[in-house]
Amino acid sequence: MFRYLPWITIVLLLVGCLVFWRLQPWLLYAAAVLAPFSLTGLYDVFQRKHSLWRNYPLVARIRWVAEELHPFLRAYIVESETEGRPFNLEDRAMVYRRAKNVSSVEPFGSHLDMDKPPYEWLAHSIAAQHPTESDPRVMVGAPGTSQPYSTSVFNISAMSFGSLGAHAISALSKGAALGGFYHDTGEGGVSRYHRQGGGDLVWELGSGYFGCRASDGSFDAAKFAETSADPQIKMIEVKLSQGAKPGHGGVLPGEKVTAEIAEARGIEIGQTCISPPSHSSFSTPIEMLEFVARLRDLSGGKPVGIKFAVGNRWETLAICKAMLETGLRVDFMVVDGGEGGTGAAPAEFLDHVGTPLRQALVLTRNALVGTGLKDEVRLACSGKQISAFSMASSLALGADWVNTARGFMFALGCIQSLNCHNNTCPTGIATSNMSRQRGLVVEDKAIRVRNFHHNTVKALMEVVGAAGCAHPSELTPRHVMHRVTEDISYTAERAYQLISNGQLLDAPDETQLAEEWRMAQAASFHPAI
Repeated sequence: MFRYLPWITIVLLLVGCLVFWRLQPWLLYAAAVLAPFSLTGLYDVFQRKHSLWRNYPLVARIRWVAEELHPFLRAYIVESETEGRPFNLEDRAMVYRRAKNVSSVEPFGSHLDMDKPPYEWLAHSIAAQHPTESDPRVMVGAPGTSQPYSTSVFNISAMSFGSLGAHAISALSKGAALGGFYHDTGEGGVSRYHRQGGGDLVWELGSGYFGCRASDGSFDAAKFAETSADPQIKMIEVKLSQGAKPGHGGVLPGEKVTAEIAEARGIEIGQTCISPPSHSSFSTPIEMLEFVARLRDLSGGKPVGIKFAVGNRWETLAICKAMLETGLRVDFMVVDGGEGGTGAAPAEFLDHVGTPLRQALVLTRNALVGTGLKDEVRLACSGKQISAFSMASSLALGADWVNTARGFMFALGCIQSLNCHNNTCPTGIATSNMSRQRGLVVEDKAIRVRNFHHNTVKALMEVVGAAGCAHPSELTPRHVMHRVTEDISYTAERAYQLISNGQLLDAPDETQLAEEWRMAQAASFHPAI
């Protein structure tokens, strides 16, 4: 009976207050406070869903409160500046300061353990420069692309309307317009809120073909041509997979398909729709390239690329073999690291499916360089890229530009409450609840989005100058040093076994990809046995 004692004590106190309140009127107020606790305990005793509540009425709810407060207590009281996950306090604070346009310098030295692998650093130059370029850009468009696009080296990664609320999408689009960089729509289609801010858009086309979807869920060429003609859409990105949940697909229940969601996705209001794990328009590398070429023609010559998380290494090599065999090219490839975020995904996919960004970027870079395609096909990457060093190291390893999603969410005010999947985002970002979205003022947050981009690119150019370079494209793998052990460090070129230009064509057996190169085939994503 001891476990019932706290609740019984409150009940007895309530009874006492009700009996003696005429002698002491203030006891009526005490009774009003005690009554909810007494009734809650009574409910706990007789409910059948929670064993702890039945055995420890009222007291067991302390555990529930602790679980709800755990992310906040951990993030702001328990953890050090560099311990937090997915993003630590130091990283989040850096984004907040840059978004607010205040100094992001740190005192007294680094919090990182520089003596332990896999610590990396940038090799600076005695002949450091002060680059005059403040807005470095990259031209995207394979040979023959009639509407090439000049992109910033730092852009907003894919986030769909629906996973983010209307205010957040509008603020991102407006911030992109103010800063002169692009906003990836995510696979949920081009919504009115993506267009509202006036920013450049990259239309992400997933397996659900939202925005150009036929009634049976297949690709509708006429709808695609109509939407892609929008001058605000600068490029099209065919999503093969995403780092947070590659090969997973998804279902959008009909009750979540509001009028605005239906408008953006090109589906009926209240209609449940499925995004299959793979595309129905192609099933082989060659068919994929033919689909890309078709999209380029239908869009009037806009750059068309692919986004994917690296899985089987021979599949990435198969795409390169298909480009060599057909002469067709994707305009760009976006590599999404396994550490990328999403609104909701199974824990197994978040933690153990999909190659981490550094290894995925190196593999794709080796595939393009080894086949001599790197000069024609642009390479981008995404996945926890929010600092100038993370950008510089990715650019040095072969990326032409970098995208981030959660970085710009922090710029909007995200506090990493981990409620993205519950529709209860406290900052009004990852929610469709209009009362919660009210807290996000579009005009104010758009400026913060612009500031974060501007100050991060400014910091990047300072790092580039320290390396003795004038433009990010001049960074090479030799600029990045990688600690292999506590006593040994190599340049990234040696640490990651980077392949030289054309080596997969001329001497594949001298590379670490020899076996996968033999397995890769242009006519199939399956390995050649």
